[in-house]
Parts: sequence; C-alpha cells; structure tokens
Amino acid sequence: MPYISALKNGVLRHRADKSVRNEDEISEATRFFCICTGTIAACVNTHQMNSKAEQGYMQMKQQNARAIDRTSATAKRVQTIFNRMKPHAEQANTTGVPFNWEITVFHSKELNAWAMAGGKMVFYTGLVERLNMTDDEIATVMGHEMAHALQEHSKSAYNVEMTTGILGAVADAAVSVALGTDTGGLLSTGTDLIVNKPFSRSQETEADEIGLMLMARSGYNPSAAPNVWVKMSKAAGNSGISIFSTHPSNEERQANLERLLPEAMKVYKTSKR
Repeated sequence: MPYISALKNGVLRHRADKSVRNEDEISEATRFFCICTGTIAACVNTHQMNSKAEQGYMQMKQQNARAIDRTSATAKRVQTIFNRMKPHAEQANTTGVPFNWEITVFHSKELNAWAMAGGKMVFYTGLVERLNMTDDEIATVMGHEMAHALQEHSKSAYNVEMTTGILGAVADAAVSVALGTDTGGLLSTGTDLIVNKPFSRSQETEADEIGLMLMARSGYNPSAAPNVWVKMSKAAGNSGISIFSTHPSNEERQANLERLLPEAMKVYKTSKR
C-alpha cells in the first residue's frame, strides 16, 4: 500500500524537521496510519499506559530514594496542596479508568515539576523555593500537571512514537511530561524507563486552561496563575524563549491565563474552602 508508506515517511520527515515539529499534525497522521494498517492494537490503551508509568515511577523513586523529601516545610506544603486538589482531579477523570494519584517531592534546585500517566507526579523543591511560590502558585503548577494526566497527553505522545518507530530501544518507556524549565537532572541519571517529552503547544495550552479551572474548583485563587510565568520569565532570563520549541513562551501563557481569569474567578468564588 504505497500511500501508507508515503504517509509514514511523511510523518518521519516532519518529525525530523526541527523548524516545524507540529506534534498535533503528527498525532493525527499517526492515528490514521494505525487505522489504515490495522496496527491500532499496537497503540497502548489507558490501562497499559498507566501500568507502564507506575512501573517507571516506582523504579525512579527507588533509584533516587536519597533525594526524596518528606519532611521539609516545602514538601509538606506541596503534599497538602496535592491532597486538597486530588478529589477534584478524580472528579474530572473521564478516562473510565481510576487513577492511583501520587506525588513525590525531590530535594533539587531544578525549576521543574512533571506528571506521568495515571496521576504519578513529581515536584522539585527548587521550583517552590527559588521562585518563592505562594500556595496558589504551587496549585497553578499542580493543576497544570494534573491536567496533562487527565487529558492523557503521555499516552498520545507514546503512541505517536510507537507508530512512527522513533522510540526505538525505549519503546516500553513511560512517558512523563515536564513543566518546561531546567529539565534533566534527576531524570537523566535516575532511570531509562522515563522519557522527558515535550508536547505540542495546544496540549500545553490545554493543560494550562484545565489546570486553571481545577485549581479554582479546589479553592485556590486563580489570579495567582499568571504570576507563575512572570517568575519563570525572570528565572529563565528571557521570557521569549522556551526550553522546547513546542512549548508556548512564558509571555504567551501569562496572557492566555489572564484572558481566562474572569471565568476562573467565578468558579473560585463558588468553591468550598
């Protein structure tokens, strides 16, 4: 079937073009390729993806056990905010598969947080401490990462890589999503079962927007959300440059969150606190 081969080759060429890297288009082409070739069964489902993520998450914690922070004031703050937002995240789960939500705080100077399929999450103390984050600002990042898990962005990216054959030797990896600043560190030295993968601009924007409403429903003031990206811009030294080409710039994210604030504030004012 020549047109199938041409489609796959086109996806591969597109993926290799660093000046474009439009993951949305790749994802659509990949789904079409799966259907046409009858290989849709090779694409992981929610149960499989969550299981892979949990295995990778457990190994990551084992290999970085000394860096896990359970007792500092920062770790306790993050855990408290997670516990408050978790019930609302569970209510927002439309995958049909219950998530085993869990968060681990690592003592690290990195400005990072990320989530894996099935609600496995990581926060670095550096993100909170270096940016002097308020609880509302922590909730902004928390909501963003929870939204990535709820929208199954990891599964989408994993299936793209599986179908195009780019994942190669790490085809059984669990895909995590990073906040987009100071990536690496623990991940690069911890385990080869986690792939730190950027998503498309639309997915990042979607996570920002869903996360904003999630924090508002949890009783955290969404007016703090834009300031997260003000702080990120200052920390990065250049707000117009993203770590990943697929991530919106900090200024773009700030502007979009400000646009959604009136709606989010209505949700916040009716939330139980």
